[in-house]
Amino acid sequence: MGIHAYFQSLTDLERIIRCPGKFKFQAHSVSEHSWKVVQYAKTLADIEESNGVTVDWKKLYEITSSHDYGEIFIGDIKTPVKHYSMELRGMLLQVEEGMVDHFIDENIPTQFQHIFRRQLREGKDDSVEGQILEVADKMDQVYEAFTEMQLGNTEKEFIKMYRSALIKIKQIKLHCVDYFLNEILPDMVREGSRSPIDIEQITNEALASDAHP
Repeated sequence: MGIHAYFQSLTDLERIIRCPGKFKFQAHSVSEHSWKVVQYAKTLADIEESNGVTVDWKKLYEITSSHDYGEIFIGDIKTPVKHYSMELRGMLLQVEEGMVDHFIDENIPTQFQHIFRRQLREGKDDSVEGQILEVADKMDQVYEAFTEMQLGNTEKEFIKMYRSALIKIKQIKLHCVDYFLNEILPDMVREGSRSPIDIEQITNEALASDAHP
């Protein structure tokens, strides 16, 4: 079917709801999540550049806009499940990457296959761009959980999501992380002060924690 099959498949990302199986006041699709991750990453990269860091913008846009494409094939698996063990996480990633490779082999013209393999790969790595993607991805998890808690959602899953995402973010050594923690997060916590859930306490506990997410 050619590249048409890829373009048509993007609609599937609009139908996959994040954090399945839990009550949500505001449901978000994988497609919406990917769009927000790109927006976060743009600002985070600007902060890095303002501190003298060189950013490969083409790479950044490729990996942020396509980082969850593989969920078309396996869906959005609950965070506690996919992070239950490194072995399980590795197996899920292997399945996802294998299905993406198969899709490319079956549908993408040969002259473009190497481009699609680069763009649709798992982009989180030790590069500046890969780390920005990690921060942006976790930031959206923070915002999704924050919104649910702010609206009074007492599902413990969202408290866990919020806490684990903050712990992961604070462990990444980037200028934009410092800015997020010192300038953006306090505004968020103040906004959530009227929530029936003590978001400030949860935030302080996460920032003080030495645990791994």
